[in-house]
Amino acid sequence: MKLASLSTPGGLDNLSITDAPDPGEPGPGQIRVRIHASSLNFHDYGVVTGVIPTANGRIPMADGAGVVEAVGEGVQEFNAGDHVVSTFFPHWLDGPAPIDNFSTTPGDGVDGYAREVVVGPAHGFTHAPANLNHAESATITTAGLTAWRALVVDGGLKAGDTVLTLGTGGVSIYAVQLAKMMGARVISTSSSDAKLERLKTLGADEVINYRSTPDWGKAVQELTHGRGADHVIEVGGPGTLPQSIEAVSIGGHISLIGVLTGRAGDVPTARLMAKQARLQGLIVGSRAHQQAMVRAIEANGLKPVIDRQFPLAEIADAFRYEASGAHVGKICLTI
Repeated sequence: MKLASLSTPGGLDNLSITDAPDPGEPGPGQIRVRIHASSLNFHDYGVVTGVIPTANGRIPMADGAGVVEAVGEGVQEFNAGDHVVSTFFPHWLDGPAPIDNFSTTPGDGVDGYAREVVVGPAHGFTHAPANLNHAESATITTAGLTAWRALVVDGGLKAGDTVLTLGTGGVSIYAVQLAKMMGARVISTSSSDAKLERLKTLGADEVINYRSTPDWGKAVQELTHGRGADHVIEVGGPGTLPQSIEAVSIGGHISLIGVLTGRAGDVPTARLMAKQARLQGLIVGSRAHQQAMVRAIEANGLKPVIDRQFPLAEIADAFRYEASGAHVGKICLTI
């Protein structure tokens, strides 16, 4: 079978496509899956560029969607022919988060889905949404579930709430779609007027160019008549957090998801305290969270936004395109 692997110390030039032996038939509790698609995430980019160290020869990509070819003894949830999608934390099935690292995350601590066939534990997958194709399904593992957990699981999103999203990456676009699906008002930011227009077509009610309006936290307050945003999808980190705290409502919820502007920095703690807001870090979600999201996607007919697709052989070019920042939504690999 074909697969992509990464030679240490990483870097896109150290990604190679090779042939490997077929993994064979599934054992007890396992399933064999023919992978048809994956999708790129900022975390994957960190791994393949060497920013996040991993083992030599690692197969990258946390997201994988495909078709079950065979099931092992004792597997009752899946049958051959089922469409499935991977989970980010294969051993976090339900309940509170039991892990604070990526040691079990495919494409980082263990081999991922940049390959044609995988044999692994059945609990490392869920059924894919019935209304999505493989590429669309591959977007829910990391980006989709992160937005779902931030808004629905942790945030308790309800109709009439105001959600603030930052930028046009996969998590942020999913947050726009999920918020509108749940009946919320959405305010979105970007540095590109063209991308702001695209955000409007995806459902954003108001948009702010953060380059021409650097005090965008105040602009959110003005757009909400001084109330602020009930939920903030904070993907920037220390460089944007002060403005997010300014933008959030009193008693609101900020989901700290990304570190696009760095891993450490000053936090205006006095302002956060005065806002009495909840600043909550999170990393994706559990298998049960993903199953709930799948049901919601099916019930509402949500269709993920895919900007562009690349064949597996062009995985390095796909990551170069991601690094350019030209995309809106998800970038996928076809396998």
